[in-house]
Amino acid sequence: MRPGPPVVDAELLRQVAGRFATGVTVVTTVAGGADHALTVTAFTSVSLDPPLVMVSVAKAAPFHGAVLRGGRWAVSVLSEDMRAIAERFAAPDTAAPDTAAPDTAAPDASAPEVGRPEVDGPGQGRGAVTGAVIFTGGVAALECRTHAVHDCGDHSLVVGEVLALDAPDVQGGPLIVYRDGYRTFG
Repeated sequence: MRPGPPVVDAELLRQVAGRFATGVTVVTTVAGGADHALTVTAFTSVSLDPPLVMVSVAKAAPFHGAVLRGGRWAVSVLSEDMRAIAERFAAPDTAAPDTAAPDTAAPDASAPEVGRPEVDGPGQGRGAVTGAVIFTGGVAALECRTHAVHDCGDHSLVVGEVLALDAPDVQGGPLIVYRDGYRTFG
């Protein structure tokens, strides 16, 4: 008889995954006539031909249902001066800021939605193709249509066909997460 699969400590897995530096994005969609947003660090390019990207969204997050219902969404790749936006759309229990420390808890890709973008606020606009909020001042932005959804445990991998994109010439680098903290290249 073969032994069962090894038991992996979930907290240790989180720590190990946190040692992989990754960019910080905010994914937005319009569903049910309302804007929805989530800070996501599990974002990647999947294919150049066809142009596909992927985000990982916790099934328990309210954003999960919204992005699946909406079918079209935008990704704002945040710049190093956009930490407040990242914190706004991350779960309070995973991104509670310690204002005295430069690097505090990072957003978790599974964090539930905690707010809605204020479209009339500064630094925000609507994607021409999707109508989803895009945060200006980021290092890049993409607009996508859901191409496929893959069940992966407690998350769904949402693959999007890229419909439009922008790589503005901005000062500074991207906002990144490493070892549960926001970081910059500077």
